[in-house]
Amino acid sequence: MYKHDNALIDRVDLPAALGLLTRLPITVDGTRAMDRGAASAWAYPLVGVVLGVILASATALMLAIGIPSGIVAGLILAGAVVMTGAMHEDGLADSADGLWGGWDKTRRLEIMKDSHIGVYGVCAVALALLLRWLTLVVIISMGAYWVAFIAVGAVSRASMVAVMATLPNARTGGLSQSVGRPAQATAWLALAIAVGFALLCGYPWVIVIAAAFTLGCMAIARAKIGGQTGDILGATQQVTEITSLIAIVVMIT
Repeated sequence: MYKHDNALIDRVDLPAALGLLTRLPITVDGTRAMDRGAASAWAYPLVGVVLGVILASATALMLAIGIPSGIVAGLILAGAVVMTGAMHEDGLADSADGLWGGWDKTRRLEIMKDSHIGVYGVCAVALALLLRWLTLVVIISMGAYWVAFIAVGAVSRASMVAVMATLPNARTGGLSQSVGRPAQATAWLALAIAVGFALLCGYPWVIVIAAAFTLGCMAIARAKIGGQTGDILGATQQVTEITSLIAIVVMIT
């Protein structure tokens, strides 16, 4: 077990967050990153911004060479899954299987830890991908992808920090427990960064929508398993991303 460094900001935080939440080729000081633990969580929204910029740049390039919006949306969705290693989708699938497939906390946690995917998980991921693709088609066709990708990327990853800081760990092992729980100052900094990017992008309502659904995810996790796990964090990111994208579609149409 590492003794985590609780300084508010460190130069290793963004590379550490990118290394944890993406599969981008990032060079990270591994020892320093582990020492930081959850103290680097303030940078999670910046990971969303980085991914948003990459995806928006790829979108602009594909549109410029004449690829239709529907195909671009599918390719961008595939790119997002590849760049994150499908870790959030995996969390959504495991959470759906465990929270709705088990009769008590112990059994739910067992199901969530199991690498096999069940019917609930398949349905959750399929519906999530469908909704994301449908919203991306509209956003891309309306030309709002730059601000939408950046705002949603930041806000949806800040939601994970809020859950980490608010709910206790539901089990004694796993990724979330090893990373640790961020201090309140770290969580507030993450939220401030996400709110700032959402406001700069012109989508204040995304903040409200994401906050409401983050609270909903926390309430379900607390009731079902008494806290949070890495799977719950991934599921929360997916839920807030989808609902934020839907909110943006409503705003621009």
